[in-house]
Amino acid sequence: MTIVRFAENPLIRIDDVPPSRPDFKVVGAFNAGVAQLGEETILLLRVAEMPIESPDDQLAVPVLNERDGSLEIRHLPLSDAEYDYTDPRVVKKLGSFVYLTSISHLRVARSRDGVRFRVEDRPAMFPADAAEAWGIEDPRVTPIGDRYYITYSAVSSKGVAVRLAVTEDFAAFERLPVVLPPENKDAAIFPGTIGGKYYMLHRPVPRAIGAPEMWIAESPDLIHWGNHRHLMGLRPGSWDGVRMGGGAVPIETGEGWLELYHGADSTDRYCMGAVLLDKRDPGKVLARSRVPILEPEAEYEANGFFGGVVFSCGALLRGRTVRMYYGAADETTACAELPLEDIYRTF
Repeated sequence: MTIVRFAENPLIRIDDVPPSRPDFKVVGAFNAGVAQLGEETILLLRVAEMPIESPDDQLAVPVLNERDGSLEIRHLPLSDAEYDYTDPRVVKKLGSFVYLTSISHLRVARSRDGVRFRVEDRPAMFPADAAEAWGIEDPRVTPIGDRYYITYSAVSSKGVAVRLAVTEDFAAFERLPVVLPPENKDAAIFPGTIGGKYYMLHRPVPRAIGAPEMWIAESPDLIHWGNHRHLMGLRPGSWDGVRMGGGAVPIETGEGWLELYHGADSTDRYCMGAVLLDKRDPGKVLARSRVPILEPEAEYEANGFFGGVVFSCGALLRGRTVRMYYGAADETTACAELPLEDIYRTF
């Protein structure tokens, strides 16, 4: 693989992002959806924040009050053996998720050259209701006509659902309904219609039978989704053997729809790979990466809030080169360029 990581990486660090309130600190600016708006490259960042201070014997966790929409800080006793604090991202109790240690919102960053970004001071979208009480995460941005449709994870105590929003200028955003109920995530809508229908990739998470694998669905109107069917699954023992899901919004190429997807192994090491889907029937897999196209090898990918992770939610095609923006170690935003031909050689 010819991988050109930008010399300026990470392009966006946590110090580049002002917190949404003075008693919070930013712990992650990553997993950005990407769009081209005129001459600007837009990143719609996932910004994760947590309280600055906690008592010595407690952990402070932020949660939206589902009744009135206010943000609460709850304190959990570190000495309580029923709580599991080993994962810095989540708190578990008796094996089940009970809190996230941070709460995420979406923030716009703008650039004229796709390298140097100006992060806006305030959130573009902040958790707003009961469906988003634990935060909103991992947006994917799909241009359709003169509008941009945003799929994102709406997280609450009820689980992770897929919700939709729309904007024309990344200044004003309209929330649309939850389109897929829990437990589901990693949803990305194909740009435009194919045979008169909209298509979306998604990743249900079975709790009894099955595994977290990629599915595809159809819609007449972007709101109502059906004809769900399995697209591709895990490969035990491989880099995508334990967990997988869609990454960037699918890219139309002469060879078919190119989807950059993420996979994780038994050590929670996240890599990026690619799959080529049929142009007229995107539910048909033509080829799939045998090896990753990007692995967490750079220092800022191997070390961070949750190290050993590269995770993309957006990419742009420049001629025959893919410019992939990605989250590194669940903390910063980086970018790499990969020739299409080199991606195809992993199939």
